[in-house]
Parts: sequence; structure tokens; C-alpha cells
Amino acid sequence: MVVPLHFCAYADVVIPDAQRGAERSRPLRADAERNRERIVSAAARLFAEQGLSVPLEDVARAAGVGVATLYRRFPTRTDLAIAAFERNMTSYEDAVDKALANPRPWDGFRDLVYDICALQASDPGLRALLTTAFPASSVIEQRAAEAVDKLGQVIARAQRDGMLRPDIGVGDIVVMLLANTGVLEATREHAPDAWRRFAALMVDSFRVGPREALPPPTPAEELRSSIAMLTGDTLRIESLPPTEPADSRSDFD
Repeated sequence: MVVPLHFCAYADVVIPDAQRGAERSRPLRADAERNRERIVSAAARLFAEQGLSVPLEDVARAAGVGVATLYRRFPTRTDLAIAAFERNMTSYEDAVDKALANPRPWDGFRDLVYDICALQASDPGLRALLTTAFPASSVIEQRAAEAVDKLGQVIARAQRDGMLRPDIGVGDIVVMLLANTGVLEATREHAPDAWRRFAALMVDSFRVGPREALPPPTPAEELRSSIAMLTGDTLRIESLPPTEPADSRSDFD
């Protein structure tokens, strides 16, 4: 039996709960909203390039704001990480919704594989999302759980249609995405389109046909350890030294 996996269930990066009321509920002024957007965009890029341990001073510098402004909007690293990755989660959700809306179940599943592999190729932040575990109460984890449930529906539809192997589960798609991340990292400079053939091979392997039975699915703990070994980073945000605002210069709120 294939055990369905959460998108982030076997992550090497774990971050603690976000601070309540990280961002004030009152509407932001236009200049403050621009500052927020610059901070989130810079964080998404730097987290993807350098990991979640990137100094927040570097994020503020890349965003063109003072450190004090960053901390007013995002008091903890977790708050900033959730904001940065939330937009990436939307891309995955849209791809799954598109697959479910396709009247041809196999075509929906096949296109979903291509779409999410393409998303990973176009945005390093989407690759980082797979190996980052957020607090269970966070909006990211809640939305991920909904996306995984819909992915299961995409798979079930294609299986009922007789085109998708009956032994395929959500976990196989997660492992495929992790493998695609490795392909993208290894080929990004000299063969940036190599992922396309990999995705096509995966689609072909998922299709019903005269093939031998698959080996048993990898146990969860082994998969978790393997990911940590591959990334070489078992960072936990709570283990990082606290970073205090380097200055108190006043930017727009």
C-alpha cells in the first residue's frame, strides 16, 4: 500500500510557531504595502538561494528598507518565511485545481506532472517549499493539507479512468518532485531543460501498462533521513542565534 505523504512531511528544515499578531490588522498605507512587498520578494529569493538561515539584515538590504522596518512587519523569522512561501503555495494549488477541472482525468494528471515540474524549474522558491516544514497551525500547512487532498482526488480520478497505475499514491508524486529538484540543481547551468525529459519519463512510468510490480514504498523515517543527507542541512530555525535590529532608523510603516 502506498502511504500518502504531506508535501512537507519529510522536511529537513523545521521552523517554530509564528508570533501572534505578527502584522497588524489595520490596512497598510500604500508606501507601507510597497515596503512589505519588497521585503517578502527579497526574502523569497534569498531563502531559495541561501536557505532559511540567511541573515535578516541581508533581506532588509536586498529589499531596500531598514532592519527596523523588517522587524515591525515580521517580528520573527518564521513570520517572514510563512509570508515568503505562501505565494509559492498558491502556484501549487492552482496547478492541482486545473488538473481537477480537466474533464479527461488522465490528461489532468499528466498535465499536472508537467505543470508542477515546470513551476519548480521557473522558481527556486517552489523547490524550497517541499523541504521546509512549517508549524502545523500555520496557513501554509493548512493549505498544503488541502492541496494534498485534492492531489489524491486527481490520482483517484485517473485510476478510475483506467489510465493511471493503481499502485501510485500521493507519496510517489512527492518523491518525484524531490527528484526533479535534484535534476534542476544539477543541470541548471549547462542543461536547464533536462527536467522536461525527466518529467516525460515519470509520466510514462505512471501510465498503466505491462510492467512489473513496484517495490514496497520507502518507510517514512528512511525517507526523512535521506532528504536530510541529500541536502546536507538539518537546520532548525530555533537553533539560530537571535538577531536584533541593527538600527532603529524609521522607515514608512
